[in-house]
Amino acid sequence: MADDGQTTEPNTPTRRTLVSGGSGFIGSHLVPLLLARGDHVTIVDNLSTGRRANTPADHARLRFIEADLRDALRVLGPGERFDEIYHLAAAVGVSRVLEDPILAIETNVEQTAAILRFAGEHGPRGGNARILIASSSEVYGKSSKSPFSEDDDVLYGPTTVSRWSYACTKAIDEYLAFGHHRMRGLPAVAVRFFNTVGPRQVGDYGMVLPRFVGAALAGEPLRVFGDGAQSRCFCDVRDVVDALPRLLASDACIGRVFNVGSDEPITIAALARRVVDVLGSGSPIVHEPYAGAYPEGFEDLRQRRPDLTRVRAAIGFSARIPLDQTIRDIAAWLREGRT
Repeated sequence: MADDGQTTEPNTPTRRTLVSGGSGFIGSHLVPLLLARGDHVTIVDNLSTGRRANTPADHARLRFIEADLRDALRVLGPGERFDEIYHLAAAVGVSRVLEDPILAIETNVEQTAAILRFAGEHGPRGGNARILIASSSEVYGKSSKSPFSEDDDVLYGPTTVSRWSYACTKAIDEYLAFGHHRMRGLPAVAVRFFNTVGPRQVGDYGMVLPRFVGAALAGEPLRVFGDGAQSRCFCDVRDVVDALPRLLASDACIGRVFNVGSDEPITIAALARRVVDVLGSGSPIVHEPYAGAYPEGFEDLRQRRPDLTRVRAAIGFSARIPLDQTIRDIAAWLREGRT
């Protein structure tokens, strides 16, 4: 099969691809890329956070299944075969995890376990499908090391603080993926996303950049929690999704985990000022204690920066879309009322 991201050659069997969470933020940017290279794409999404309008309508090579992933996998018949699977469905966002940690834990772990079993039985000729598991920079926990490298040790807070439950679930997802790889030969890759941003991302679940952009457009205060000196590295989703098929197609990447994102940090206070300046907004920037948004005892990280050495060596990855352009594109999407 073609693995260069281009449309399949004539007389080459069409690649069949499954994308869980394909109507969500990252998935909805990945699906058009897969369709453009000629894939037959099946999306499974329960639309709990995704939006049907995010995906192409009436595309001849696109099938949309609105269902919980575990239910959909049980219904798909034994004759269903997929060459590639991108597992992007998850409970996401700090706010969402803190509001319902049980749902977040069960969703992230049980769905991943189910789709890994499915991948081992529904690949070409009944064998293994290649599968990419979406993980998170949260896996590194509260380590003070910078930058974070894929083989670093991780450090979490106590189990009585639900803040760390999401990190643990994504780590378990990785353990499951690599367990299937070692024991059953499943060709699996895990990707740890670092603060992926862009159009179609909403601020409802604690995502800072769309929240800032929305406030700036409305002339409302941009709320910076804490002192604003905490730093993050923001990468445009369009750069991120371009890397995913290349990672999954490479035999050298199978059985490995990769950081994907930008390695250029910016403080949250500076990010708020950047949004105001880029959009020419008159919105004030205000600082508020974490208690105004999160439960008592919430623990934030002072920095989160990835080491991109591995992904650069593997596929020549680089983040190309500048932050200012991402801010403008988020603003344009919000202005169109596409929230």
